[in-house]
Amino acid sequence: MAIEFTKYHGLGNDFILIDNRSSSVPVLTPEQAIKLCDRHFGIGADGVIFALPGENGTDYTMRIFNCDGSEPEMCGNGIRCLGVFLADLEGESRNKDSYRIHTLGGVMIPQLISDGLVKVDMGLPRLLAGEIPTTLAPAQEKVISQPLEVAGQTWEVTCVSMGNPHCITFVEDVAAIELESIGPKFEHHPAFPQRINTEFIQVVRRDYLKMRVWERGAGITLACGTGACASLVAGVLAGKCDRAATVELPGGPLQIEWSEVDQRVYMTGPAERVFTGKLSEVLIPES
Repeated sequence: MAIEFTKYHGLGNDFILIDNRSSSVPVLTPEQAIKLCDRHFGIGADGVIFALPGENGTDYTMRIFNCDGSEPEMCGNGIRCLGVFLADLEGESRNKDSYRIHTLGGVMIPQLISDGLVKVDMGLPRLLAGEIPTTLAPAQEKVISQPLEVAGQTWEVTCVSMGNPHCITFVEDVAAIELESIGPKFEHHPAFPQRINTEFIQVVRRDYLKMRVWERGAGITLACGTGACASLVAGVLAGKCDRAATVELPGGPLQIEWSEVDQRVYMTGPAERVFTGKLSEVLIPES
């Protein structure tokens, strides 16, 4: 079974993309995805993304396995990469610049714009504790600037779901955060029954934020699109930033807006093709 793939990245958050449009079932297992994502013995990636047939009136469906084999609801950088991948697959037959993509976190709409940028309608942020989910507040209440004890320190956190769960904390200096040690403690904190993505945010100006992230199932990554969206929403809720801002990640900047008109979150950033190839039978044994 020869499986072709294309590798893309969005600000260094990299993915193996596979054309799976002929079936609604991913052609690889989570265990195989772990092998492919290994940076020494595989291709190397933060996750494997499958382009599947659409559901419920959408153009396509997105499924993703993290590098640890877990399946997140959504991925912001990944959805931009998928938008470019689909355009590449359709080639000259492409008759649209945007796609309605079904994900486990809801319908996302990536739109290809100029200079290799993709603007994504990320939908409405979910703000209630039961939607995150988290036990930091009653299910029908928001979690804004709530204290959370992690590793013997009390952090002030705000929680937002962008189809996947995020815990955001504002700090004086993101470079000073020992992310490798503190990230897993946030991710597996009992206040988050489905684990959590954690963003550490430094407010440089009201329209400019610096961010570092520990991603659930992937660890330290160079960028997290849903995390950037959730962080801007958290900043607005906590009165720390404007409704439109640049979010600077280790891999580069994203432009994020929480529209006052329709209350939807819009993310704009790059997605780039790196290379194509075929999976080795060493990694994916012939059936």
